[in-house]
Amino acid sequence: MSKVKTLLKNLGPGLLFASMAIGTSHLVLSTKAGAQYGWLMVIPIVLANILKYPFFEFGIRYTNVTGKSLIEGYLNRGRGYLWLYALITLITTFTILAALYVVTSGLFINLFKIPDVPVSMVALGLFVFIGTLLIIGRYKFLETSLKFVISILFVALIVTTALVVFNGKVASVPDFRPPEIFNEVGILFLIGLVGWMPTAVEASSWVSLWSLEKFKLTGKKLSLGEALQEFNSGYIMTALFAVFFLVIGWMTLYGTNTEISGNAIIFADQLVNLFTSNIGSWAYIFIAVSAFATMFSTCMTAHDAVARVSVDIVELLFLKDRAFPRKRYFTIGVIALAVINFIVISAFGANMGQLVALATFVSFVLAPVVGYMNLKNVMSSDLPEAARPRRRLQFLTYTGIIFLSLFAVYYCWIVLF
Repeated sequence: MSKVKTLLKNLGPGLLFASMAIGTSHLVLSTKAGAQYGWLMVIPIVLANILKYPFFEFGIRYTNVTGKSLIEGYLNRGRGYLWLYALITLITTFTILAALYVVTSGLFINLFKIPDVPVSMVALGLFVFIGTLLIIGRYKFLETSLKFVISILFVALIVTTALVVFNGKVASVPDFRPPEIFNEVGILFLIGLVGWMPTAVEASSWVSLWSLEKFKLTGKKLSLGEALQEFNSGYIMTALFAVFFLVIGWMTLYGTNTEISGNAIIFADQLVNLFTSNIGSWAYIFIAVSAFATMFSTCMTAHDAVARVSVDIVELLFLKDRAFPRKRYFTIGVIALAVINFIVISAFGANMGQLVALATFVSFVLAPVVGYMNLKNVMSSDLPEAARPRRRLQFLTYTGIIFLSLFAVYYCWIVLF
């Protein structure tokens, strides 16, 4: 079997990672980065993807070698590690999913031209539909459906980017002045972009749990090299998509003084129009459906992952020595997350700015902590020395921890003082 066929057959956790990551950080933040600050923002995007890579790679490495999730590894390091991760998960439960579903609802309202329908009601419909798919289809359906969605999205985004580049950059308005990057507003946006690119660091345990599900589904354990190759393909894809969205935002909006709205419905309309105004109105349906499919798949993977993580934490902290019907608890988790986040969306309305800001603050400030916890796992005696990360990857990990720590301290200083 050729290497390409082997890779396609092994697609799973890396594919789900790509689907989950190519959401708010790409569709919203990468596009906005290009639209407001231009091509220079490719530097922090690429830097974030490189420096955060080890944190996510360790999720695959630890699970592949030990047959356990990263979350079990936290418990092996001490209950304090697991309690800290449980706290992070609890906070993100009330923010990340709500923010994702709000953006997706806005795209749905824009796609089907139903502005009179409240965002909360559309979100409720999405919660019911996605929740049902996850409960009935579980991991197998998730993986199979996303192979189809990501393939279409990849082709659509390449074509869209090529058309935008071919049509040339939009003309700047006469009084345009490039915005400052290193003032308070620019720094806060930069921190948010880095914090969510390619996604929150705590998602490393999501990849770990998907690896376990892939093994249960196939009954075949991949070699460490094969598992990392599959994950790397998904990770590289997320980085490429981020650059594509940046280019689109830069080519179509930079220099026009257009302000990206924080309202989900208005943002969805701006997003679709920025594509169609440059490419042509004929592309409206094509673009709108692609954007909605992007966010829909992100909602589905994130909802699945947070439910799995929550169940894992509950089992390890409270029910480790008891009979644990995992399928039943997964169903309860999916439903509970839908109810909780519907309440959050109803309270915040269509304005997603506060939700994203809160989610960004929590994820970004605690990112170096989670990264260090992951490093402790893969450098522990749980792994034989030959399977532990080599010096270059360890060096990259420490560089990423220091980089994110400095940004987190500065972010806290700006926000709190």
